[in-house]
Amino acid sequence: MAATLQEILLAPETRPQVTADCFTLIEQELADKSGISGTAVRLAYKTVNTFMPGHVRFMVGELFPDMVARLEPFWADFTTSGGSEFGDYLVKRGDEVSQALLSVTDARAAASSRPTVIKAYGSVRGHAVKHVQAALPRVGDLVMSYAG
Repeated sequence: MAATLQEILLAPETRPQVTADCFTLIEQELADKSGISGTAVRLAYKTVNTFMPGHVRFMVGELFPDMVARLEPFWADFTTSGGSEFGDYLVKRGDEVSQALLSVTDARAAASSRPTVIKAYGSVRGHAVKHVQAALPRVGDLVMSYAG
């Protein structure tokens, strides 16, 4: 039986590097953003980093297990279907995958007591599905680098 995504990515010897790679992925995605919504995302990111240095990196680590849990059913289907590129699989299910991942950040934002974070998140949430979908090829590549 194939290993679950949680077994692969959340293993104590693997998790620190995977979360570091996730943070790098976020920074790469931000660097690639353009247009008005890209500017809004970069501004929100800068605002959070200015008022709470290290918060984004911390939150990557905090949210990572829930993100992996949301990706698990997609990974199980992907491994069963015999696909070769997880990124392609995720892109084909872009809206569904994006909504699953954003459910994690939505719940966290709703539970936050930090006005700066809530305002920054609210300013970019409207375009978040588009941004998450754009990141799915990199997400798939990252997962495959550990699970492939």
